[in-house]
Parts: sequence; C-alpha cells; structure tokens
Amino acid sequence: MSEHRTSPNGPATPTSTYRVQLNQGLTLADATALLEHLERLGVGAVYLSPVLTATPGSDHGYDVVDPTRVSSVLGGRKALVELSERAHALGLSVVVDIVPNHMSVARPDADPWWWDVLEHGRDSVHARCFDIDFDAGPIPIPVLADDGDGGHAALEGLTIADGHLVHFDLRLPLAPGTHSPGDDVLDVHERQHYRLVSWRRGDAELTYRRFFDVDHLAAVRVEDPAVFDASHAEILSWGREGVVDGLRVDHVDGLSDPGGYLRRLSERFDGWIVVEKILAPDETLPSSWPVAGTTGYDALREICGVFVDPEAEPALTALAREHGVATDVAEIDLRARGHAAADLLRAEVRRIAALVPPHDDGANDPWTTEEAVAELLCSFDVYRSYLPEAEPAWTRAVGVAAERRPDLQPVLKTIDLSVREEPHGELARRIQQTSGMVVAMGTENTAFYRGTRFIALNEVGGDPASFGSTVAELHTAQLRREASEPHTMTTLSTHDTKRSEDVRARLAVLSEIPDDLADAVRRWSAREPLPEPALDLLGWQTLLGAWPIEDERLVSYLIKAAREARLGTSWTGPDPEFEDRIRSWPARLRADAELYAEVEAMADTLKAPGWSNSLGQKAVQLLGPGVPDLYQGTELWDLSLVDPDNRRPVDHEERARWLARIEAGLCPPVDETGAAKLHLVRTCLRARRDLEPTGYLPLIAEGHGSEHALAFARTVRGDRHHALAVVATRLPLTLADAGGWGHTVLPLPSGPGTWTDLMTGRSIAPERMDGLTTAHLAEVLDRYPVAVLLRD
Repeated sequence: MSEHRTSPNGPATPTSTYRVQLNQGLTLADATALLEHLERLGVGAVYLSPVLTATPGSDHGYDVVDPTRVSSVLGGRKALVELSERAHALGLSVVVDIVPNHMSVARPDADPWWWDVLEHGRDSVHARCFDIDFDAGPIPIPVLADDGDGGHAALEGLTIADGHLVHFDLRLPLAPGTHSPGDDVLDVHERQHYRLVSWRRGDAELTYRRFFDVDHLAAVRVEDPAVFDASHAEILSWGREGVVDGLRVDHVDGLSDPGGYLRRLSERFDGWIVVEKILAPDETLPSSWPVAGTTGYDALREICGVFVDPEAEPALTALAREHGVATDVAEIDLRARGHAAADLLRAEVRRIAALVPPHDDGANDPWTTEEAVAELLCSFDVYRSYLPEAEPAWTRAVGVAAERRPDLQPVLKTIDLSVREEPHGELARRIQQTSGMVVAMGTENTAFYRGTRFIALNEVGGDPASFGSTVAELHTAQLRREASEPHTMTTLSTHDTKRSEDVRARLAVLSEIPDDLADAVRRWSAREPLPEPALDLLGWQTLLGAWPIEDERLVSYLIKAAREARLGTSWTGPDPEFEDRIRSWPARLRADAELYAEVEAMADTLKAPGWSNSLGQKAVQLLGPGVPDLYQGTELWDLSLVDPDNRRPVDHEERARWLARIEAGLCPPVDETGAAKLHLVRTCLRARRDLEPTGYLPLIAEGHGSEHALAFARTVRGDRHHALAVVATRLPLTLADAGGWGHTVLPLPSGPGTWTDLMTGRSIAPERMDGLTTAHLAEVLDRYPVAVLLRD
C-alpha cells in the first residue's frame, strides 16, 4: 500500500512513532502524562504495547487472556480513551500493538475462553477459538514436576477445593457431573477433558498449536470469521470510534492465512497497519497484503550493516575458528533448525505428518514421514511461503530438502504434490505456519547464540553470513523503500532485538580493529574464560559493547544466551556447575586487576567512535524513507541487551530535563550524557514532522575520505527541489587514522538559497566547482559526526 490514507483525526500514516512499553509500572495514565514531552520531541504517534487484558503479573502484555477488554491494570478502556483524546489534541496519532495469533493459558482461571474449553471440551462455545485436535483425546497440560517418574508423584498433590481441581496455585474447572463429594481426586482427574502431564511431554505430545514452543501460549483460529469477530470486536471499535489510528500486528507468520486475515482487518479498520514480519534480504511482502509494510527489521539490517567494516571478516573468522566456534552460517542454521523441528516442535511436526497421504508405493511410515516434514521445514530460505502467491519459495525449499535427503524424496514428492493441489488445504497451511516457527527458533533463538563470530550481525532479521554492507547497497535499499513502501515502519531497536542500537554501534567499531580484538580475546580467554567457546566469544564482545554493565544484568544475559545456544546448558536441562561458572565470571574478572584494566581500557576506546556510529545510524533512520520508530528511552544512550533487559524502567524525567535545556538553546557535546543523541532525535523528528520529506537522492562525496561519508537528500514540502540533506560518518576510527576529512567535499543539490545545519544553527557556505555546489566535510562535520542541512 503506497497511498496516504486518512482518518477523521488526521493522517493515518504518522510521521514517526515512539514505542512505549506498558505494564503495572507504566500505565495508560502514565503514558498520557508523557504525551506533551513526545510532542515537543517531534514524535508523530505514541505507539503502545498491547493494551488488552493480559495474564496476571504480565510485564509486557503479549500474553493476552481476554481480548474483549482493555486491561484494568493499565487503567481500562476509559484510560485508553483519555490517552487518545489528549494525544489527538496535541496532534499525535495513537498506534497499538495487537496479538491475534495466540492467548495465554498459563492461568486458566484468568482466561474465560480457555476455562470454558477445559470445562466442556469440544462442546465448549469457545472450542472453535483454539487450534485443538480433540480427536487425539483429553488436552494435555504439561505442568507436572518430573524426576524421572513421568510426573506420577506430582499427581498425588492434586486436591479439589471450591469445586475446582487444584495443583499448587493452578486452578482448573471440573466438567459438569464429574465430581461428587467423597470421590477420589485422581478418578475425578481422569474424567476431565484435559490431563495434567509431565512438563517433559509438551514438545512432543501437545494437541493444541502453540506460539513457538511456549506451552502456555495457545494459538487462536482467527481464520474462522466468528473467532475473528469475537477476538477483534474491541480492537475494531477503537477504529470506528476514532480512538486508535494505527495497528501493529504481532507475529503475522503464525496465522493460518496471513493475507486473508490482513484483508479482513483492513476492510474493517481504516488506518495505518504494519506487520511484525522478518524479511529475507531479497524478499518483499506479498503484494496482495493491504498493509503499509513491516515493523522495520529489514531497515535495521541495512542501516546498521553500513557501519560495519567488511574488511574485518577474515580476522574475526580466524579468531572464531581458533576459539573452536563454528563459522559456517548455513551449517549452524541447519543444525539449530533441525533441533527445533525434531525436538522443540515435534508435536507440530507429528500433527503435520498425520496429514500427509501415502506416497507412491502405498506406504506411509510415520517416522519417515516425520523426518521428511522436519527436513522440509528446515529448508526454507524465507520464514514462510505464502501459497500460491510465493510459490517460488516453496519450490526452493522442496528442492533443497530433496537434495539433502535423497532417501526422503518419495515422501517429499507426495507432500509437494498434495500441497500444490490444495494450496489452501490444511497440510499446506500447517507447513507454512510451522516453517516460520522453525526458522525463528532455530536461527534467531539458537544459531545466533552459537555462531558468535561477530555478534553485531546476529540480530533479528539479520544475516550473519553477510559481513556488513556498502554505501551503494544502502542507497539501493532506500530507493526501493521510498518507491514501493514509503509508509513502512523502520527501526533500530525494539522489544525483540538481541541488543540495543547503541550496543551494536559500539560493536561495529570492533570491525575497524579486528586484530586488536583478536589479540585481546586470546589473552583474556586464556586467563578467565567462560565455560564454552561460543559463549566465551559472545561474552567478551558483550562486555565491550555494553560497558559498564552491572553484574546481575550481565549474568542474566549470559545464562539466557547459554540456554538458548544449548551447547553447555539449556532451558530444559540446566547444568548447575556450568551456570555457576557463568555467575562467578564478573567477580573473577574484577579479581584479575590487570585483565580488568585491559577490558576497561579497550571499552573506553570504543566509546567516542561508538557514539559517532549511534548518531549516524539514527540520522539515517529518522530522516530516510519510511516511518521511523523510536524505542522508549533510546533518545539518550541505551546499552540494553535482549529482553527482559530492554524492558527496564526508563527515566523519562531525566530526558525531560535535557529536552528543556536543548529547547533553551543548548547544543550539547557528544559525551557520556547522551544529550547529543536527544538533540539529534529532536532535530530529525521535528524536521520530519514540519517538512514532510519525500523522494531520495544519494549524495556521493569526493576525496580521500569519500568512503566514510553517507549522505542523501530529500525534497521538502512546498519545494520541488531536494532541499534537505543528511550527512553521517561511517568507520570513524579508520577515518581518523587516515588524517580525517582533509579536502573531502560533498556535492549538494543545486538551487537558490542558503544551507543551514539544523544541529548547530550555522550557515554552510558551499562552493561552486565545475557547475556543482559542494561543501567541505571538515567544516560541515567539525562539531558533530552528523549534519542535518536545510536549504532556506
């Protein structure tokens, strides 16, 4: 969708968004109090995390238990309406994150739909809402402790109280007529539409579809029109009543029919819609989807990649191999995906395999069929195909699977023919739904923690096999975005990223000094290693990228990373001794004073060039094509790691104090405070809101420092010429080593008027050379490593 849609409250496409994470500590009323600050910052829309009723104690809202009500913990519908009214009065739009794919069933007594299903089974009025195989028998609920007895001992703890089956703090319903006073509790349990089973049985035996391998998130069948209506009635009312102007759709790949869902949603919600969707480097959204675009991981990959020096690849690859860390990205991915398909998602694979018809010889061995399904799920080069529209992706996956496993070709051929005959059939739908889960769990959640050669590349939507990118490649991507999806979202940090934009900016500096990093890691690892090579390499890079970091945060991150990698410990089989060595690591580092001083010294050398990278990538994102999203708190330096670290409370009062000083005329230096970043964010967002830039013209510097300049120009409202130019510095250490900008010049778009740097307020006096208007970069970038130039 490239047209600019409107709503009664103004443009449905915001100029920018600011993501606010709501929870008990930051309610809708608290978010309302932030709106004036956001408007002064230049933000176009407040973008809220899910607001529907979530499981008790949720700190993020993605575990919805009641889609019909705005969370009372957040303030309820009244508070949402009040926020909307205040936002619209200030000229801000309101965007809300929605979660159509799943609901939380962790607390059955909190989810009325799931409670009714457990109580009445397939006769429940809500049975059609969840993707449950009722023919397989009672619904397994994998919650029992298991010390090798299959959970039998834990069943002895079941009780009946107040007409409910009780297991510790878990309350479950009893089907009508299944309980009388004096009945044995285990007999009563056997009469229910569900069975409490060992937690170990979930991955292989669940009979309801999940979100990834999370047993307590049950998939919702929004492809059923009645279920869509019931689960979206509240959401759609926001659009009809002008409360909400835009929606961000979470995990669209998990849906049975993403295109059909989005068409139904857009028909009934007249506003801006973007989807959380990971695109492969050469992939585009299906043209039939009536949405503005994605949530911007493609832009993250492209923008951050241009600040990485590709020349570092040989040295960092050699270090990883010497360290014993795998470097074949494709092989790492395949192994990780294989584990996801064969183990973590075996229940889903078995359900798919049961749908495969007998192949040519009439046999249909379950084990062979499961192997073929798992192999196919591991073979996609995109997260999922969308049949019949994206048939080439399907064809490539079948071909890759058959080439890797010639012995499975008969079954793969049968699957292929069946799917092509019925591209909307159940077999096709389930394979497509599950392929995205396998890729996400295998690549993002496992492989990215195993192949730790250079972790700046191991980001959601990233491609670790592609070591950085060129300025020309970024310009090509930006031109494509402006031409085809000018209203898509762009981002650098989200609640799902593995590390914040500022951590990645520091890590990018390491690509300029790969030999120094390699020498340091060799020395440090010899003295205080982490207990597994991939984790060790990740640990040193994390320490440098997030320095200084509190012990508790670092340990929590490393234990999560180790469990995700599953090389020395895991979520389901934690190794206490292995994890104790992680917990003691920060103390051991400090005890080695010489080593600790070395780490600190190297981290200090990364700060200034890291700040330069942070400002550069932020300027490119905020004023480039698309709708830029600013994750909460990142208007100052933010060195957060993967969730839940990136959901820590934000000091909005500190940001308000700096904003007031900048509004009063302060041009802050680039230093520890991060005020320079806030100054840049305010400058870019206000320019975007006031000038409405369009178009995209790459600007190519000339001179010995030309490869360090990243610049482009855009047309502004009321001026048919390119009158806004953005200049950023890349590879700042290498530039400094070469003597700086020297006589490097940047050709600017010709036309009448004077250029002013909005960051400093200074006029820029370009020269006329050979018919071109050029500016000396040594002058333009003498105060900040970025410039935002406007021709009056």
